Amino acid sequence: MKKMFLGAVWLAFGTAASAQTSIDFKEYTLDNGLHVILHEDHSTPIVAVSVLYHVGSKNEKEGRTGFAHFFEHLMFEGSPNIDRGEYMKIVQANGGALNANTSHDRTFYYQILPSNQLELGLWLESERMLHAKVDEQGVETQREVVKEEKRLRIDNRPYGSFQENMFSRAYPVHPYKNIPIGTMADLNAAEIEDFADFYSTFYVPNNATLSIAGDLDPDETIEMIRKYFGEIPKGTKAIPRPEKTMRPIGSEVVDTVYDNIQLPALFIGYRMPPQGTKDAYALEMLTTLLSSGQSSRFYKRFVDGEKLGLAVQAFPYSLEDGGLFITFGVMNMGKDPAMLLKGIDEEIERVRTDLIAEKEYTKVLNQLENRFVARNSSMAGIAESLADYHVYFGDPGLINNVIEKYRGITREDLQRVARQYLTQNSRVVLYYLPKQN
Repeated sequence: MKKMFLGAVWLAFGTAASAQTSIDFKEYTLDNGLHVILHEDHSTPIVAVSVLYHVGSKNEKEGRTGFAHFFEHLMFEGSPNIDRGEYMKIVQANGGALNANTSHDRTFYYQILPSNQLELGLWLESERMLHAKVDEQGVETQREVVKEEKRLRIDNRPYGSFQENMFSRAYPVHPYKNIPIGTMADLNAAEIEDFADFYSTFYVPNNATLSIAGDLDPDETIEMIRKYFGEIPKGTKAIPRPEKTMRPIGSEVVDTVYDNIQLPALFIGYRMPPQGTKDAYALEMLTTLLSSGQSSRFYKRFVDGEKLGLAVQAFPYSLEDGGLFITFGVMNMGKDPAMLLKGIDEEIERVRTDLIAEKEYTKVLNQLENRFVARNSSMAGIAESLADYHVYFGDPGLINNVIEKYRGITREDLQRVARQYLTQNSRVVLYYLPKQN
């Protein structure tokens, strides 16, 4: 992830959106296919300008992994009208903040700007889409940046390789087997023509959603959008999407990873259905039941009670075509991760066997509602949610009613999905152990 938080005052404003029960928005689609979503809110004098490109690591060619994440960096190199390295400085000089991130499914860019700089934000994003610098100098510069990021975030970080080790085993055929950062061998082998082809395929208006939230006039904004984006040509290349059909794992995969760590750890990943499905919502609720807060089942038993782990948690790694229900624990000194696996299996069996109590069910719903409200309490969060719901589900209106999806999940549904998905033949178990000197 590229982290460049600039202009502390405006960043503070960016997290201070007014509380509201309904988020209004307007949608447009330009002739070139660019989808536009606008949310008007005059509570603070800021705007969040975001662009979501529907490209992630799952869209990459075999042997050319890491391209989506690489482009997250490369897109800050500038354009014929923005000198190399000046993109960030321009935003900073105008009191703004910016960031970007890449996943298996998408690449997302956003700026938080004073509302009187909305046009600047549109110009900057249009430059990125129309003619970003994809040349030898930029590629070689960012190659070194990505290598350093991989060293810091994965190679030299305790347990940092768990995502790579988990996904390569849980999705041995589907492109989800490759994590967004890719491999250095693939990036080193890539030629400038490979990068140019990726840019012309995916960084096109008909593969993008422009979502803007904040202190704006919708009519004036759409005119500015037409001015800066309307003449950008529609992409002409077919956009590759992998098959959504998934082969099951078939049987439990158990492996051991020796890492530069002091304390052993346990990672378990169960295959999940695609995000947005009823069962995916139910599984997310189960992770909340098991490990959200100090009153959760995992914390009370494994951390506070048996003191097996320093931390024992569960979380949903939800993705467009599938995902993983991940549980993990970092052990206390002298504790055996096999004992934690036994205990986690027992807790999951409890969910499979016994309906959760009404009181516990209500607590889980309340926690999810608080999380939902928190995500949409900033202009950047609103812009991102609107874009996500449009791209993944074709309905940005879910920003107002997705919580009803959770409320529609019954206690019986939680028991059912635990029985259906949280099974040994659909999981990967990784033991992380210290390297022996």
